[in-house]
Amino acid sequence: MQKRVVKIELCNIETQYNIRVQNNINFESNSYYTMTNHLIQQSLELQHLTIDAINLVQNYLERLGYKAQIHFELEGCYRFDNNVDQKLDFSQINQCLRELDIEGEIVGEYWRNQWEYVSLFNGQTPLKEAHNLHRVITRLPQLFQQLYGKNAVIETLIQPVVWSGDQGKLISGSSQIFTNDTRAVHIPNAVQLNVSVLDSRGNNLIVEEGFGEYLQNCFLRTSLECCLLYLPEEAAFERLALKTQYGLAQELCSPVDISGGHQGSIALYKKLGKHNQNMGEEPLLYDSHNNVLSVQQNWQKTARIEHRLGAASIHYNPYINVLYGLINVLDTVQAYEKKTCLLTDSFTPIALPSSLFTDKKNTATLGALDLFKASTWFSDSINFIEEKTASVKVKNVFDCPVKLGDKIQQAILAQYQKSIFN
Repeated sequence: MQKRVVKIELCNIETQYNIRVQNNINFESNSYYTMTNHLIQQSLELQHLTIDAINLVQNYLERLGYKAQIHFELEGCYRFDNNVDQKLDFSQINQCLRELDIEGEIVGEYWRNQWEYVSLFNGQTPLKEAHNLHRVITRLPQLFQQLYGKNAVIETLIQPVVWSGDQGKLISGSSQIFTNDTRAVHIPNAVQLNVSVLDSRGNNLIVEEGFGEYLQNCFLRTSLECCLLYLPEEAAFERLALKTQYGLAQELCSPVDISGGHQGSIALYKKLGKHNQNMGEEPLLYDSHNNVLSVQQNWQKTARIEHRLGAASIHYNPYINVLYGLINVLDTVQAYEKKTCLLTDSFTPIALPSSLFTDKKNTATLGALDLFKASTWFSDSINFIEEKTASVKVKNVFDCPVKLGDKIQQAILAQYQKSIFN
């Protein structure tokens, strides 16, 4: 049988199943099962280690009197058979999500056949939010097929780019009006991580002068070395190049670098949002036709950090990214405990790598894998909180494995490898 080379990037059980089906792999092959079982075991071990670390940080923050709020947004697309073009009613799939105890809903997005999963604010812990998104990524394709197959939906795509997913070209200077040009538009799909922090009284600390800015700065400083966590496959880097390589700068608003402010890729939203809109507007008065007559602005309730760089992917690990968010929160809280008035340095936007891998012809610019491998902040932060927790013997916190941070970082890197199936 002809050898098939398959590059495996961040394997999980569902990915393994898809690979073996798509490549007609011999299900009875002992060598295949040996390798597959090993990879599945690696994936499960990483998940267990990461959940342990999330619990560790959640409990430590709670002991200090703080609660992190983390919420996801995920974009994707679906395809119809025979170029059918119709709108789907998402009420059925949202009912299924509720029955699965997933605190979120599917809504329509900007481009044709594009959808978005939006987390609902029900007071869930960061760990529960990770559970929610993990189940969405693994169950959504099956649910779309099951519920909308009769509507000719043949495929649900959770991937960084949907090539030629739509058509059109905007008139110069307009964000809404299209010309008659029917050129292909490649649709970028994102995962967004939204973060805020509550104190013991339930106040949103992002509102406080300096706290939100400091947390934003933490994300800005760590996002380059940890980009492997939210850009987990090669296509994620192709997504970053859509504007320049395909002339879609006017049509696409997805970020391409690490930048701050309230309109950057790691944005701090207080009174104003990404499009300079007022944040936290709540209706006060309606007319007889249910039209809003007046509003009040409660931006303190919605103030948050939005990390907008993540790429939609079946390889995106919600647990790892929740942990990444929590460690940044912990860094901010520790600084806040020492000095209530927090100061931050100015930040100049920096470019992300162009690939998972370092170009051998230009080793001065590292790829995402080598950046993460060379980084110590992620593992050291987890090791530090593990050691601190062990030293003070926090009640109700389990005994963690030695050097938990090192184990998690090594497990993440171990899942990126090339394998040959016979």
